[in-house]
Amino acid sequence: MAYKLVHVGFGNVVVAERVVAVIAPDSAPVRRLKDEAREAGLLVDVTQGRKTRAILIMDSRHVILSAIQPETIAARFEGAEEQQAQ
Repeated sequence: MAYKLVHVGFGNVVVAERVVAVIAPDSAPVRRLKDEAREAGLLVDVTQGRKTRAILIMDSRHVILSAIQPETIAARFEGAEEQQAQ
C-alpha cells in the first residue's frame, strides 16, 4: 500500500490519510490544545524556529506545528488527492 505524503515544510512530510484537521493557531482554544499536546509529549514542531502558521491535528492525537499557511497545506492535500485518483 502506497501512502500519500504531504509536504508540511522544511523537508517534513505527513501521511495525508492520518490528518484530521489543518487549523490556524490564532485562537485561545487552539493554543490550549497545543499546550496540552506539549505536556503529553505529543507535540511535533517542524517550524525550524519560524512563526507557527498552521497546526495539523493527527488521528494519533499528535499535534504538528508548521510554518506554512493552512491554505497552502490544504492545496497540497488537494494535489495529493488528484494524484491518488490517477
